[in-house]
Amino acid sequence: MSGQPERPVDPVIPTTRLSFLRRAIDDADARAFVHVGDRFDDTMRYLTRFSGPDRPYAFVHVPADSQEPAGGGGRAILCAPRLFREQAEREFVTAHVTVDAVDRSVRSHAAGEPAGVRAVEALDAVGVTTGSVLVPQHIPHDAAVYLQQAGYELQSTSAVAEQRAVKTDMELDRLQIVQTAATAGMARAETVLAESTEINDELRWDGDRLTTGRLRREINAELAARGVRDAGNTVIGAGKSAADLHFTGDAAIDPGETVLIDISPRGPHGYYGDLTRTFVVDGDGGWERRAYVAVESALDVAFAELAPGVTAASVHAEAAAELAAYGFPAAEEGEAGFTHGTGHGVGVSLHEAPGLTGDTELQPGHVVTIEPGVYDPDRGGVRLEDLVVITDGGAERLATYPRSIVPSTDRFLD
Repeated sequence: MSGQPERPVDPVIPTTRLSFLRRAIDDADARAFVHVGDRFDDTMRYLTRFSGPDRPYAFVHVPADSQEPAGGGGRAILCAPRLFREQAEREFVTAHVTVDAVDRSVRSHAAGEPAGVRAVEALDAVGVTTGSVLVPQHIPHDAAVYLQQAGYELQSTSAVAEQRAVKTDMELDRLQIVQTAATAGMARAETVLAESTEINDELRWDGDRLTTGRLRREINAELAARGVRDAGNTVIGAGKSAADLHFTGDAAIDPGETVLIDISPRGPHGYYGDLTRTFVVDGDGGWERRAYVAVESALDVAFAELAPGVTAASVHAEAAAELAAYGFPAAEEGEAGFTHGTGHGVGVSLHEAPGLTGDTELQPGHVVTIEPGVYDPDRGGVRLEDLVVITDGGAERLATYPRSIVPSTDRFLD
């Protein structure tokens, strides 16, 4: 264990205010918003906070009309399979009772009935039988067909993605919990590396050859102890495989090579963390040391650039320029150099808006990774990554973790 006290996961379900949908519907001169998805659809998870099942269900939002009392927030309906009604009532209705003025309700149906049909029935039940309906760009094709066959005109909207990009205080708290768990996982990995010994040009730990697979299992056990799961996202590369941005295989870890560890766990409320560090056991101070110094400097430069009103692309440009100044220019994937963007948004998706390569202006509440890296297919890779939130005065890390290319057993975190 890392020595870090465990922080229990907050059982309170995060909430989503739906007033932004009213604005999107009004701006588009539409009559309602509809989405269909399952528990793995992050848009549906954000809108409803409903965590099951693994087959499609529907969400319908209809804004208030002139017949509602002043301040009415309209109606939101979750169409859930009958076996999940109690859970849907708890997570979608009860947990949101004091959030806003929206009248939330659950309509249940037999398992296997098409969710698109249930959406049409819900619209009809609240008097929306014709007109334009807003849908996310990724609504399932069959659901779109059912809506169109019922006579509705579909308009695509990015309103949910835009709303998700700016995090509330409650969301920031959930993100911080998961990121703190990621630091504990990293501390465990660093301890294992520091305790490993070199025998006949091999690294051994606890009597056996140390591999990326074994190190991954140690990390994931630490995450589980803190109430989060790895979600299949614990990426560890060693030597040449460290130049593979998404290596999840099992490879031996040898002395003197880069060990790149990228931990992206997911908490029970759906929010992700994201933390990367790179270590070398018994290094000789060659390419990997030069790369580490360059990446560390690029991380500091990019972090200093973060502030409200700054464009995402400018953050990437600063990081890329710093790496180039150290002799590590931008490159295509598979080549030597800086081969990816400087960062991306994180929330209920591991990758969401805003990305750090476009013209989007950063604003308070945006949560992004800062992760410059350099890679050489013949030597390995070095990447450092922190998760930060944009604030009124610049940016803050959601959790801190030390930076050192030499692994240490002395990581007692706050």
